[in-house]
Amino acid sequence: MTPGSAATVATAWLARLGGGLLDAVLPPHCLTCEAEVDRQGALCAACFGQLSFVTAPMCARCGVPFPHDGTGQPSAEGGLCPRCHAQPPPYAMARAALRYDAGSQRLILPFKHGDRTELAGPLARHMARAGAALLSRADVLAPVPLHWLRLLSRRYNQAALLSGRLARIAGKPHVPDLLRRTRRTPPLGDMGAAERAATLADAFSLSRRAAARIAGRRVLLVDDVMTSGATAEACARLLLAGGAAAVEVLAAARVPDPRLESPR
Repeated sequence: MTPGSAATVATAWLARLGGGLLDAVLPPHCLTCEAEVDRQGALCAACFGQLSFVTAPMCARCGVPFPHDGTGQPSAEGGLCPRCHAQPPPYAMARAALRYDAGSQRLILPFKHGDRTELAGPLARHMARAGAALLSRADVLAPVPLHWLRLLSRRYNQAALLSGRLARIAGKPHVPDLLRRTRRTPPLGDMGAAERAATLADAFSLSRRAAARIAGRRVLLVDDVMTSGATAEACARLLLAGGAAAVEVLAAARVPDPRLESPR
């Protein structure tokens, strides 16, 4: 056994020992309830069953889930949602791990607003599975930025925690300060497309050294929740104008388009 492999084995053994001691002192509990689980950072069967993963059928471009096969407009890429068919977004592809619903909110909201930063790891693992193809072809990962005032009040950028975890999983460079949010913006949920675009105009900028970091490279933009996609589009346009070869987007959760959902 070489010295390097021996060190690796020793490190893994110590990690298992440390995990065993932690489980003995603090028995692992579900991330979202008090049920006991078999390992730290896991969900119990009941809470896991409440998660809805985004799988086919979905828009081939923006990744918004479709209620059933045949919903999308046919294209060379595959089925497209009406918005992407009418006006393709500047990013090449977007994907998300979970539908944003009551089940995923039990993970997303404490992570985003409740200082539950330990949820970044489990969410990133789900994202890595959903976005395996995007991660494999990315040259650099970067988060959607927070305005400094919001960062000051929240103390962390949840998108940056996710992108950092994903970069480690994929073994890719991570540039947490690639983009800056130069202006605070209100929630975009009830706005139309034109109003969203106007609200986000000039809300982002590239860092000073961004051009050297992204020139000719594929950038994977990471966020916690993707709603209309307007924020991702604004960031993608800026990155492409700055010299990126392509931009793709990976989110923890995706808000379904109510116009596409099946009537109840």
